[in-house]
Amino acid sequence: MCGIVGVLGQHEAAPLLVEALKRLEYRGYDSAGIATVNNGALDRRRAVGKLVNLSDLLVHNPLPGKSGIGHTRWATHGAPNTANAHPHQSGPVAVVHNGIIENFKELRAELADHQITPQTETDSETIALLTHHYMQQGMSHVDAARACLSRLEGAFALAFLFDGEDDLIVAARKGSPLAIGHGEGEMYVGSDAIALAPLTDRVTYLEEGDCTILTRQTLDIFDESGNRVTRDMRQISMDAARVDKAGFKHFMAKEIAEQPTVLADALRAYLDGNRIVLPEALPDFAKVDRLTMVACGTAFYACLTAKYWFEQIARLPVEVDVASEFRYREPPIPTGTTAVFVSQSGETADTLAALRYCRTKADTIVSVVNVAESSIARESDVSLPIHAGVEVGVASTKAFTCQLNTLLLLALHAATQRGTLTKDALHTTLTNLRALPGLFNATLDRDPAIARTAQKIAEARDVLFLGRGLMYPLALEGALKLKEISYIHAEAYASGELKHGPIALIDKTVPVVVMAPRDALFEKTVSNMHEVMARGGKVCLITDAAGAEAAGEDVWRTLIMPEIDPILSPLLYALPAQLLAYHAAVAKGTDVDQPRNLAKSVTVE
Repeated sequence: MCGIVGVLGQHEAAPLLVEALKRLEYRGYDSAGIATVNNGALDRRRAVGKLVNLSDLLVHNPLPGKSGIGHTRWATHGAPNTANAHPHQSGPVAVVHNGIIENFKELRAELADHQITPQTETDSETIALLTHHYMQQGMSHVDAARACLSRLEGAFALAFLFDGEDDLIVAARKGSPLAIGHGEGEMYVGSDAIALAPLTDRVTYLEEGDCTILTRQTLDIFDESGNRVTRDMRQISMDAARVDKAGFKHFMAKEIAEQPTVLADALRAYLDGNRIVLPEALPDFAKVDRLTMVACGTAFYACLTAKYWFEQIARLPVEVDVASEFRYREPPIPTGTTAVFVSQSGETADTLAALRYCRTKADTIVSVVNVAESSIARESDVSLPIHAGVEVGVASTKAFTCQLNTLLLLALHAATQRGTLTKDALHTTLTNLRALPGLFNATLDRDPAIARTAQKIAEARDVLFLGRGLMYPLALEGALKLKEISYIHAEAYASGELKHGPIALIDKTVPVVVMAPRDALFEKTVSNMHEVMARGGKVCLITDAAGAEAAGEDVWRTLIMPEIDPILSPLLYALPAQLLAYHAAVAKGTDVDQPRNLAKSVTVE
């Protein structure tokens, strides 16, 4: 969601700000803007749509100055238009904001008593208006900003820039991430380290409630209580922060193709011979009574998959919840519960809120994240990185398979501690897991056949996905992928539920994607598949060679996968689901990497 950058530099800020914003495009946005201070004068430029529109505006109407802030907006309050785009300005104050100010209406009413009227529909403008109001009461720039921060309720990351102050940025975070970059006689602000990577490899992550006053030479940080504090400066890997398409047409295509490599890297990080190497801080699963797993979107489907693994392999009861509903149910968390939170960014607002609900209730908080310095990772007792590397495409691909890999290893580890998995069985599974990158490559070789099928699916208005057992969460994920990037309406059902309602949707115009490796549930799935075919439905069967032979020749399309250990099938079968969605989106001409209305990192509830 919304991206923030700030520069106190030695060179013109506008090009640096735009370039940094480009590195935040993956977060999703519908407008962009920058503000600078030049010879003491504050000015701004804003544009709707892609960053190229802002770049074009700056060519015709340049914005000089060596101090500046920038923003990519994903609309929450108010339509995506120039008036609602950031930075927002009120008199001598410009502000960029990520998050939602929950009490902005109350603050607006208070400002109205002073004849201060907003010019936009946004909650964010209220921050600039209130800060300006405090300055009119005689407060300094910094004191006014801090007074404003004390009044805000909700989630935010903020950066303030002031008229007449070309060596000052005030920044703060509460519920949304913000990082400070250290240069030589320069300082930077960014929503994450990716934005700052070309400028510096030295980063300080602000903690919850922090406010910082930046100049080119100084960094003063105050915690939520107003106490001066220090935060560690960390060196980030420039390779890890690099973002480019490497010759692919889309980031999503690149990230699908990277999966054999990143999975191999992740396995090396967690395996030592026949031993799974996990942090010692993990609980003894022999003493764990149950797991509560919480996530959103694709990460939620990874948790649903892991539920099968933990319950079947480790015989450990698991409850899986959508994060946005979890804490509002106020579920009881009994003694003996380990809570697991899964998030690619580690900043997902609903998941973070659910974690905080569990913090004093669960015995242990475990997170599975892709960003080691994220809020969710820092607030967990144990954090398990998935080692997917930077993922830019909004539709998660390699992060999903790496989440599955990490959760499977955790389930196998739990099974060994609980005595439900023998050493020989573990050895066999790990041997098969090490072979999985090769099977990924073999699946990617089938891309042309998958693309041909996807082009036909792209002509449909509605698509159904079916699966049983471990393939049911994969069917849900396949439907999500298709609808989020191709905008085709897609739904997924457990195959056995077909006759309980969804079969009414079947006709010759509705493709039905059936995910069915030749496993213990294959015959039942094929029976459901024939129910579809008997009603004129067009079945696309994704199976292995043995499954294709058993299913017969009357199937509309068959995509043949390599044979695999059924336990590992969710990881492998994620690839054709991703490729079907990708090629359907390309055929329809949609924005594959930045689909409409979506954001990569959802940092608001």
